[in-house]
Amino acid sequence: MQKEMLAPASVLVLWSLVMLVWMALARLPALAKLGGLANAKPGGRGQDLEGVLPDAINWKSHNYSHLMEQPTLFYAVSAILALTGASAVDVALAWTYVGIRIVHSLWQALVNRVPIRFALFMASTLALATLAIRAVAITLT
Repeated sequence: MQKEMLAPASVLVLWSLVMLVWMALARLPALAKLGGLANAKPGGRGQDLEGVLPDAINWKSHNYSHLMEQPTLFYAVSAILALTGASAVDVALAWTYVGIRIVHSLWQALVNRVPIRFALFMASTLALATLAIRAVAITLT
């Protein structure tokens, strides 16, 4: 089950890169309308574009940032379970987490209504918490 456990993590890494490209493809044309990167303030950061670019453009960036946050725990727990003997349940939970995170990304990037986004976040968090508990149980026994 090692390879099977690592597959969802690999897919989430690839999805994160898809979101990075999507963010760039949305932001760069919007920035070009403002004079391009040559006019960016020295040391500027993505957060500086809040209120400058349309919200729908920035949503992709917000989601990309989110993919650099909680999923880091998912990568760790996936590695722990892969190394210690993941079960079919663990693999199913990992795929569930990844599937929900991808739906969350699409929702946030395209619609971004908070109640649904929060529900998706909570569902993925529940899957991750279950994986973490299973990882603790397998490493302590």
